[in-house]
Formats: sequence, C-alpha cells, structure tokens
Amino acid sequence: MPEAYLVEAVRTAGGRRGGRLAGVHPVDLAAKSLDAIMERSGLEAKAIDDVVMGCVSQGGEQAMQVGRNAVLAAKHLGEGVPAVTIDRQCGSSQQAIQFAAQAVMSGTQDVVIAAGVESMSRVPMGSTAMFHMKEGLGNYKSPGLEEKYPGIQWSQFMGAEMIVKKHGFTKDDLDRFALSSHQKAIEATKSGAFEAEIVPVEVETPEGTEMHTVDEGIRFDATLESISSVKLLSPEGTITAATSSQICDGSSAVLVVSEKALKEYGLTPMARIHNLTVTAGDPVIMLEEPLFATDRALQRAGMNIGDIDLYEVNEAFAPVPLAWLKHTGADPDRLNVNGGAIALGHPLGASGTKLMATLVHALKARGKKYGLQTMCEGGGVANVTIIEAL
Repeated sequence: MPEAYLVEAVRTAGGRRGGRLAGVHPVDLAAKSLDAIMERSGLEAKAIDDVVMGCVSQGGEQAMQVGRNAVLAAKHLGEGVPAVTIDRQCGSSQQAIQFAAQAVMSGTQDVVIAAGVESMSRVPMGSTAMFHMKEGLGNYKSPGLEEKYPGIQWSQFMGAEMIVKKHGFTKDDLDRFALSSHQKAIEATKSGAFEAEIVPVEVETPEGTEMHTVDEGIRFDATLESISSVKLLSPEGTITAATSSQICDGSSAVLVVSEKALKEYGLTPMARIHNLTVTAGDPVIMLEEPLFATDRALQRAGMNIGDIDLYEVNEAFAPVPLAWLKHTGADPDRLNVNGGAIALGHPLGASGTKLMATLVHALKARGKKYGLQTMCEGGGVANVTIIEAL
C-alpha cells in the first residue's frame, strides 16, 4: 500500500474568547494557515488535489462550506482547488488528516491539505443547535434517539465528571494537572519551541497593528493556589474552568502527500503516517473513548505504549488525559510536553491539525521517532493517529 507523508504542519497562536483573534473572520483565519502551507512548501495551487477542513460550529460566519470559502480567500490557492468541510466534533481536523492520508494511501490523490478552523468568539459553541431550538425549528435529539436514551442530556461536562468518579480522581489531581499544562506551555513559549509551527496573524489592538504569535490563553502567573481557587462549575463536582480546555479562536493545517509527490515536487517529509484508527463507544460518558481507541491503534500497529516517544492527548478536561495515563500506563513525562488545551486553548475544529503541528515539531526538536495523537469527541468517538518522524 502507498505511504502517506506529512510535509508541513502549521497553526496560528490561540486567541482567547473576545481576545486578539476575535476581530478576524474565521474564513480569513483559516486562509492564513492554508497560505502558510503553500508558502513553506513552495507548491503551486495546481498541485493541490483537495483541502479537507474540520469545523464544528458550521453556522453564521462558518456556514456555507467554510473550507471552500477559505480556499477562495487564500492568496495562494484559488477557484481550481476543491475543498470539503467535515464535522467529527473535537476531532474534526484530526479526521481531516486521516481522510487526507486515506486518499493518498488509496492512490486516488497525491497532495491534500488537512486543516481546521474555529472562531469560538464569532460563532459560539453550540450556537448552531441552540439558535434553531430557540426559533422553534426542532431539536437534534430525535424521537428514535430519545427512545434509546430516555432523558439523557448529552453533556461533555457531565461525561468529564463521570470520568473523575469512575477513576477516583480528586480535585487536587485536576488542579495539579492544569498547573502542569501552563508550566509546560510557559517553558515552550519562552524557549521558542512553538516558533516553527506558529503562523503570525496581523491583528488590531488598542496600541495599533501587531502580529499575533503567542498563545493568549497561557497564564504566565499561574500557581496551584490561583488554579485551586477557581469556582466549581457544579457544586457537587470537581471540575472548574481552570481544569477545562479554554474557549479559543484559531486555525491550523497539515500537508499530506504521497511518495510520488515527494519526488515530483522535491519535498522533504517531516513524518510518515504509521497508523490511522477511529473507534466509538459509550455516548454518555463520552470522553473516555481515547483510552480504548489507543488500545486498538497500538494493537493494529503491532506496538506497545512504551514504543511511543511523545503523546498528544487533547486536554478537553483534566480527567481525560489523566484517565488515559492511568489506563495505558504511559509515561507522564512524554505527555503533552509543550502543554495542552488547558493552557493553549481548544479551538474545536482546528484542534486536530493544531495538535499534529505541535507533535511533529516536538518530535523533530527532540530527535524522537514515534508520536501518538488522540482526541475525545462528542458522541463517544475518538481518533488515534500514530506518526513516525523522519
């Protein structure tokens, strides 16, 4: 079977809700990452077979095929480049990578950009459902679904609290994990670890025009005391805003190509796709599926967790990566080594390619070989992608 290679991987620095990226239309924000891929690779638009873009809240400014609109808005693409927009919830752009890799591995395409975008400031999370419900246009939970899951409220927050209870975590466990996320992100920022992956975005500020290059969500003054003092989201629970992923604006993109394209265009691969896995399980606890998806991915790859040098496990809520560590027996020192979504933000549809950009650059910087990325996703689904750095 043909191999699929990662050649470029980029992301914008995250923006807080209502923050530095809030003034940028999501179509233009997505175009920034697409253009960076084209500029870094040196490819011409005619070489691109397709663009697969993840986006969760496909309404308002992210409606009407945001992937295609981003292609049309980009400086280096244009009308002749097709695009499709997909939604696998938080794993949307990780699935974009897997669809791109599958297209290349099938031999039907040679050069595909996998990307993602989410402006959570301009298209609020859940707004695509809530708007229609408020207007009396129906509920996504059908009579058939209600019959199978009577009275169930689909809630990622509730799923996260269920994981806390199931795995016996304490609030202190969550608070300490959150602090670690910020500490690692601070160190990565100060050391320049993100410079190779970040695409500068021009933004307007009260002080004038600036380039946005630093993740806005990092709390550079974070302490255990400040994190532990944040109010509980539920009086009976353990999770706070400080131990949850941050609402975030951002875009990201990865270039996936065949061996034929490497030779034809003189490209240098950063990594090879080693395994693609997606599984589904309990839609109520919902966020636990990365544990079991990882088991399956490692089995299919003929590997064990010790073979993996670095892991990116999305920090939707602190108990998710903590449960993943407990279940897999993975080395905590290899997990989210540059911080995760608690510090850096979780721009929903952009997070998959965002994490991949961080993973592939981290492997390269450390001279490591294998990386594993996984995401918990709404509905109890999880993607796992294993790459081999070259």
